[in-house]
Amino acid sequence: MAFGARSGFLRGGIAAIAIGAMTVSMIAPVLTTPVQAAEGPASVADLAERLIDSVVNVSTSQNVKTPGGDGNQVPMPKMPEGSPFQEFFDDFFGPQGKGGDGDQSRRVQSLGSGFVIDAEKGIVVTNNHVIADADEIEVNFNDGSKLKAEVLGKDLKTDLAVLKIDPTKHKLTAVKFGDSQKSRIGDWVMAIGNPFGLGGTVTVGIISARNRNINSGPYDSFIQTDAAINRGNSGGPLFNMDGEVIGVNTAIISPSGGSIGIGFAIPSEMAVGVIDQLKEFGETRRGWLGVRIQPVTDDVAESLGMSSTKGALVAGLVEGSNVDNKEIQPGDVIVKFDGKTVDSARDLPRVVAESPVGKEVEVVVVRKGKEQTVKVKLGRLEEFEKKEATGGDTEDEGADKGTEQPDKPASVDVLGMKLAALDDATREKFKIAADVQGVVVTEVAPNSAAAEKRIAPGEVIVDIGQETVVSPEDVEKRVNGLRKEGRKNALLMLASKTGELRFVTVRME
Repeated sequence: MAFGARSGFLRGGIAAIAIGAMTVSMIAPVLTTPVQAAEGPASVADLAERLIDSVVNVSTSQNVKTPGGDGNQVPMPKMPEGSPFQEFFDDFFGPQGKGGDGDQSRRVQSLGSGFVIDAEKGIVVTNNHVIADADEIEVNFNDGSKLKAEVLGKDLKTDLAVLKIDPTKHKLTAVKFGDSQKSRIGDWVMAIGNPFGLGGTVTVGIISARNRNINSGPYDSFIQTDAAINRGNSGGPLFNMDGEVIGVNTAIISPSGGSIGIGFAIPSEMAVGVIDQLKEFGETRRGWLGVRIQPVTDDVAESLGMSSTKGALVAGLVEGSNVDNKEIQPGDVIVKFDGKTVDSARDLPRVVAESPVGKEVEVVVVRKGKEQTVKVKLGRLEEFEKKEATGGDTEDEGADKGTEQPDKPASVDVLGMKLAALDDATREKFKIAADVQGVVVTEVAPNSAAAEKRIAPGEVIVDIGQETVVSPEDVEKRVNGLRKEGRKNALLMLASKTGELRFVTVRME
C-alpha cells in the first residue's frame, strides 16, 4: 500500500555534570532557585477537537496493467528440463510463462488527506498527486463513515485538486482559509492528517520559513514548518492558532521517509485562487505575459548599470502567445508588475499567473538604465500551452527582414570570438533561420571569456548592452564604448540558429 506525500529513534537523556568538591551550601542556591518552564502554546485540545471532523482521509485505487503479450513483457528464464525451480518460475511469471498472452492487472491503493471547505456543496480540497490517475476515490471521515468522491478539477502546477461528495449523506464540518501573508516565521501552527494510514493525527510546530523554493513547480513559494508531516499527510490542512487554514501540506524532505522536521505547505494566498477556479471552471485560467525570462545576476546588473540584482530579465517575446506585449522589449528588466514588486525572476510567473486573463496591467521595466512604465494586456497561459501541445501553427513570414549592408566589413576578433556579417553565405553555412538578425559568431577561442559562457559558433549576437548590432564593426565599437564607461562586463543578447534568445555576460577585462 502506498501513502501519498511529497526513520530511527532518538533517545534523550539527562546530561550529568561533575560538581567536584563543591559543598552543599555552594550549590544550594542553584537548587532552590525556581526554574522557569519553557514557554509553548497553550493546549490545542479544544482547537483540535473543533477541527478534526473537517479533515478527511482520501483513499484511492486504480487498476495497473502489468506488461502483457505486446512484446514488452519480461521473458521467463529458460530452465533445464526437469529443473526443480520450473514450478516456481511458472507461478512467478504467470500465464506468459505458459504460453498465454500475459495480460494481467493488479489493484493499487494509496492514502492521503484532505479537508472540507464547503459543507453545503460537499467540496473537499486535497493534493493532485493524492488522486492522480485514480479509478476510484473515497473520502473517509473521522467517525469511520465513507463516501465516494468525484474530481471537480485539478492543477498539476500547484499540486491541488478539488473533490465533490454528496453532502446529504453525511454531516459535514467545513473550515475557512486564513491569510497566509499575515503569518510570521515563528508562529505556531497545527497540522491534521492521515500519516501512514493511521487516521486523524494532530501535530504542532512553528512556521520555520516562508517563500521556500524546492524546485517542484513554476510557482514554488512554500510555507516550511517543523510540525510533523509524514507520508499520508499530503493534502491535509495546516492551521494557524485561530483554526484557519493557511496552507495545504504537500511535501517533506526526508532521507528515511519519515518526518525530520522539514515539511512544506502550499500557502493559502496561492491556493485560494486556484481552488476557486477549479470549483467554478474545473480548470485553471492563469494570466500569461508571453515572455521568456532569466534571473538578474550580479554581472547582468553591472552590465545594465543597475545598483541591485532585482527583477526579471526579459530574454525574448514568445511568438504566437496571443498577448499584447509589444511595448516590452528583450533586454528589459521587469521590476514591478501591476503594482507588485518583482524581486527575482521566480516571482514574476507567480504574480502574472494570479492575474485575470485579459486584464490590462502596468509593467515597470528598467531599460537602458532608466525605469519606465509600459502597458500589457494579458493572455491565457492554458490556451498557449494547449496550442503548443497540439503543434498549433504560428505565423512564420519566412522573409529576411535584415537591414541592407552594402559595405560589409571584414570579420573581427572581439572577446575571444571571431565575428562575421550575417549574409547568405554565413546563414547557409550555419543553417541560421531567415528571421534571425545580427552578427554571427564563426569561431570561439578556447579558454576565452566567450568560451567560459559557452558561446558557440553559429550563435548570433543581436545586441550588446541593449543596443542593436548589425555588423562586426558595430560589436567592436560597442565593446570599446562599454570599456570607456568603466564597465567590466558586456551583456550580450544571443540568438540560436532557430532564433531562441538568451543573455550572457562576458568579461571585458
